[in-house]
Amino acid sequence: MYKIKIPKNRLRKLKTFTLGQKPYELQNLNPGETNNNLIDLCSNDYLGLSRDKDVIKSSYEISLSEGLGSGSSRFITGSRPIHSLLEKELEEWLNQEKVLLFPSGFQANIAAVEGLANRNSIVIADKFIHNSLLVGVKAAGSKLVRFAHNDIKDLENKILKFNSAQKSILIIVESLYSMEGSIAPLKEITGICKKYNVQLLVDEAHALGVLGPEGKGLSFDLSDDITMLTGTFGKSFGSGGAFVACNSKIGEYLIQTSGAFRYTTALSPALAAGALKSLQKIKTNKEWGINLLNASQKWKQEILQNLNYPVKGDSQILSIVVGQEEKTILLQKHLEKNGFLAIAIRPPTVHLNESRIRLTVRRDLNLDILKNLTSVLKDFK
Repeated sequence: MYKIKIPKNRLRKLKTFTLGQKPYELQNLNPGETNNNLIDLCSNDYLGLSRDKDVIKSSYEISLSEGLGSGSSRFITGSRPIHSLLEKELEEWLNQEKVLLFPSGFQANIAAVEGLANRNSIVIADKFIHNSLLVGVKAAGSKLVRFAHNDIKDLENKILKFNSAQKSILIIVESLYSMEGSIAPLKEITGICKKYNVQLLVDEAHALGVLGPEGKGLSFDLSDDITMLTGTFGKSFGSGGAFVACNSKIGEYLIQTSGAFRYTTALSPALAAGALKSLQKIKTNKEWGINLLNASQKWKQEILQNLNYPVKGDSQILSIVVGQEEKTILLQKHLEKNGFLAIAIRPPTVHLNESRIRLTVRRDLNLDILKNLTSVLKDFK
């Protein structure tokens, strides 16, 4: 019953790290591995806020007054003032009528899909959407149709094919795709959804805090044409948990019907307080996102000049596409041996022969690190 049907070369091992002395360092605690101090080039802590003293202080202080965990669901004793404060501030920042918090992005995405689709719906989703959204489609019992990544023509053809089926249609996309670093053409997508009167769900997990006006996400200027968006605090916000944002009618529907919201212990007050402090810092430091994108472009140019592999990405996420799994693993080991932690991403996360090293450029990385990285990449054969 529990036999693992995965090729041995694709079995993953859990690895343990602790924080290093520098803001971009991790200590490798895994026995038998040669390099203990590694420069982190793969976490999603894009703005470095998980180690920010003010963010940590906010989490600590609220734990003293509200406890570490919330103890129950929002419908029992789990709702705390910090939850409402964070929801209200996000509503104002994103110009949304209703924001609801969830303990994880996975739960938020499942709740979002189930709130907008059911067994009588057709979901048309970008080929590269996150697994949590696919699980949401399965939970909703909807028919799933995929369209080619960021291909507007294919999306429209799929809508036309199913638009006469007398079923509601939901389109699902991400604003920034985590494995490609590619940005969705949201203006064109919202135009098509409006043209055919279909719903649109946008996952802003990797864009929020960095992309869009003042880090408000790529869907901010198009929010009137988007049915619902989801976001997370586990990436740019350096905390944990997630949210959905929508109009008040859909929000109330989720409160009353969503099992992912009703039947789970509420987000820890400590994580909510940390996310709120991070939001306040992002609002104050409006240049962070622009500066990070400028740095990312410099990283991309430097890496392209020093490596014979294509580098994908139009954002703070860059992918060195090696192709072969074995060679990608060798590159990961070469980087680790030289003090860099950058994980090989392999099937089934990406397609066959598209294995890659995924790099995340973060605010706390400097140009000396880039120079050392390009030198190490040059030596890889």
